[in-house]
Amino acid sequence: MKSMTLHLKVWRQKNAQSKGKMVDYTVTDVSPDMSFLEMLDVLNEDLIRDGGEPIEFDNDCREGICGMCSLVIDGVAHGPWRGAAVCQLHMREYKDGDTITVEPWRAKAFPVIKDLVVDRTAFDRIIEAGGYISVNAGAAPDANAIPIPKEIADEAMDAAACIGCGACVAACPNASASLFAAAKISQLALLPQGHPERKRRVIRMADQMDKEGFGDCSNHAECEAVCPKEISISHIARMKREYMKANLS
Repeated sequence: MKSMTLHLKVWRQKNAQSKGKMVDYTVTDVSPDMSFLEMLDVLNEDLIRDGGEPIEFDNDCREGICGMCSLVIDGVAHGPWRGAAVCQLHMREYKDGDTITVEPWRAKAFPVIKDLVVDRTAFDRIIEAGGYISVNAGAAPDANAIPIPKEIADEAMDAAACIGCGACVAACPNASASLFAAAKISQLALLPQGHPERKRRVIRMADQMDKEGFGDCSNHAECEAVCPKEISISHIARMKREYMKANLS
């Protein structure tokens, strides 16, 4: 397939205190086999060559594992491919001459650091508030020492697949972190190792979500639609049940 010329509208912002704006760019010689991040690399090389300032964007593994590539592309968190992160999106999705809009996550709890990079340490504080086992558990038992029904193990693994990218927050009209927190809470609530502290954990993590300024879930299910790991909103229902039971006991 021949190379393409694409027109980009990219959000540029110096920091959280500065006023940002959309800036137009044109990228030439884009191969359909490039990933979206490789296309941005090409644009940055052109900007540096011309004496301009490159666009800041998060990236790390570029294999859909780390969740760093947090971009809203044409209004959709992680772009048009379902069940994929931005680094897994390839330019064959687009046609020669297309215009693409690229923005950062939009949420009060995710302040802009620069351009397309946002501060997602609010997620770390939610995890720190209750997403761990504090008791001394001793040596790890053999893998088959604690029998767990396959259905429970599968559901726990579905929750554990969360990579903490924040797409759920960016897509939610309320900027809710419910899918992220629910995945962490559900994962530990389902497995026997997490049972001793399940009540304290869900209360602390839910309270920390509120402190960070995230909104509440109103069942739009946009979070599930854009999650690169396709985590089910059924985990949010479990989190709410866990929270109610913890407060009633």
